[in-house]
Amino acid sequence: MAGGTSTRSRRGDGEKYSVLLPTYNERENLPLIVWLLVKYFGESGYDYEIIVIDDGSPDGTLEIAEQLQKIYGEDKILLRPRAKKLGLGTAYIHGIKHATGNFIFIMDADLSHHPKFIPEFIEKQKKGNYDLVSGTRYQGNGGVYGWDLRRKLISRGANFVTQVLLRPGASDLTGSFRLYKKKVLEGLIERCVSKGYVFQMEMIVRARQLNYSIGEVPISFVDRVYGESKLGGNEIVSFLKGLLTLFATT
Repeated sequence: MAGGTSTRSRRGDGEKYSVLLPTYNERENLPLIVWLLVKYFGESGYDYEIIVIDDGSPDGTLEIAEQLQKIYGEDKILLRPRAKKLGLGTAYIHGIKHATGNFIFIMDADLSHHPKFIPEFIEKQKKGNYDLVSGTRYQGNGGVYGWDLRRKLISRGANFVTQVLLRPGASDLTGSFRLYKKKVLEGLIERCVSKGYVFQMEMIVRARQLNYSIGEVPISFVDRVYGESKLGGNEIVSFLKGLLTLFATT
């Protein structure tokens, strides 16, 4: 703890980073992702808070989050649960209302996004004063691990078609590991109409429309360790409908 305090005092830049963690049936993953977040924020010395937005998980995720709050403190772990599953986009809207940081991280709680990349996101943002920094699986040493061929083809195909139709100015539209200036995120959310997985894609497209600057950090995406993937046939159909809607309206 002493080392973390010393590092934090050296930062002294007044910045604070709020991490939004939407959860649904993540009781096995949540303790580890929170521990890793605390570890890497502590080592890098940046001020932070972790906001857990649980959508009525029947597996006891919220109870685990309450235990984590007791361990790490109410100033670091904020619980903002909802009664039922209402979608990813609305989870971010709900979370940002309670965020006290001037920067917002969004990421998955299933360990597919490793917190070790967080310092790289922050340094990238600072270096270019970017409005948002997006993790990319498709540039530099980024990659995907643990997916079967079907998942890889779906992801690559979706990204390719999206690039052709929307020309977004970013290499990975469907990823969900990003750092935003809070005011930028608030403005984008106001303009976005999509839900679910399409929400992430629309955020980048709207950012391009508004001439926000976008930086990218190569990341390694690893398939979830515990639990089942939430990507199914309905999500794929919704993605295609959303893509066509964005193509027609942007």
